[in-house]
Amino acid sequence: MKKIFLFLIIASAFSCGKKVSQENKENNSVPKEPQKETVIGGDSDSHGCKASAGYTWSELKKECIRVFENGTRLNHAEDGKTYSTVSYVIFDGNKAELFLDTQKESIILERKSEGDSWKKDDLELIPWKGYVLKKDGKIIYTGE
Repeated sequence: MKKIFLFLIIASAFSCGKKVSQENKENNSVPKEPQKETVIGGDSDSHGCKASAGYTWSELKKECIRVFENGTRLNHAEDGKTYSTVSYVIFDGNKAELFLDTQKESIILERKSEGDSWKKDDLELIPWKGYVLKKDGKIIYTGE
């Protein structure tokens, strides 16, 4: 009796395994692998800023900031193209930090005195009807 019972258990286990295997073959499918969970807030950068929460490292402020809360928005200049991104600038004394959508790292510009434009290499941020950012003399961003 015990042998018959054991035989029935083993036979049913093989039959279930065979059935699942046959269903996979019939459906031409492969058993799905478990999906990896995305951890919200698990995207800290080297400074500890969480991009998923909108934070970016500011070299000027030496802290994580939300540029859209602390900065002045700069839009691409009218060049006939449509953009879905914007850029920002923040100020601290005679320095300005640019967060351009075309650059991975921010750029720090400096000015000599109040009323002057901020400059670095071929970039110039001019305080005129808001702000105008030029590269090699060509307007690339404007903002208020």
